[in-house]
Amino acid sequence: MMLQSRLPKFISDHYECYEWKHASAILTQDFPSEWADLVDLLTTFRLRKSWIIRGGGNKTELSTHIDGFLSQRGWAEKQFQTAIEVDGTRLDSPTHKIDCFKNGVALEIEWNNKDPFYDRDLNNFRLLFDLRAVSVGIVITRADELQDIFNELGRGKSYGNSTTHMSKLLPRIFGGGGAGCPLLVFGITKALFLEDEE
Repeated sequence: MMLQSRLPKFISDHYECYEWKHASAILTQDFPSEWADLVDLLTTFRLRKSWIIRGGGNKTELSTHIDGFLSQRGWAEKQFQTAIEVDGTRLDSPTHKIDCFKNGVALEIEWNNKDPFYDRDLNNFRLLFDLRAVSVGIVITRADELQDIFNELGRGKSYGNSTTHMSKLLPRIFGGGGAGCPLLVFGITKALFLEDEE
């Protein structure tokens, strides 16, 4: 309920929204600029039919759009160079790249990857939170209900049950996958679908 009180009505009405460990309180109070970027992104975003029809390659048009929007506001892809030292011996242990990072806030876009990518993201958030490099982790993914649209557009097989969608993410979080890291999760719903030109 605390998250809903902080979000604009448009976002509450157009996304599935979840939080853990007071993530929205931390963002609004300690990271107001990053919170404003997130609210602007979620408010202006629309799920374009053309993006679904064309599909993607290594990076989908949806991910490219979100990356571009945030990069104009100072967010960037980030890989942390971490290491472990044992008896004077340094063992490099670099993290996975974060899609969008700014000032201690990490955001991952999981649109149509294999669902174990959620494990990678949550583990990365957990590790970087423990190292005090990340204060809040955010995941933008798709709501399960979008499968109806994919099926109607003849793209259902490309967005199968073993790919990233909300019902694959929530059990991992409820099971402690993010450990102590405060998390915000937004699921893109049918209400954001836009019939544009292919």
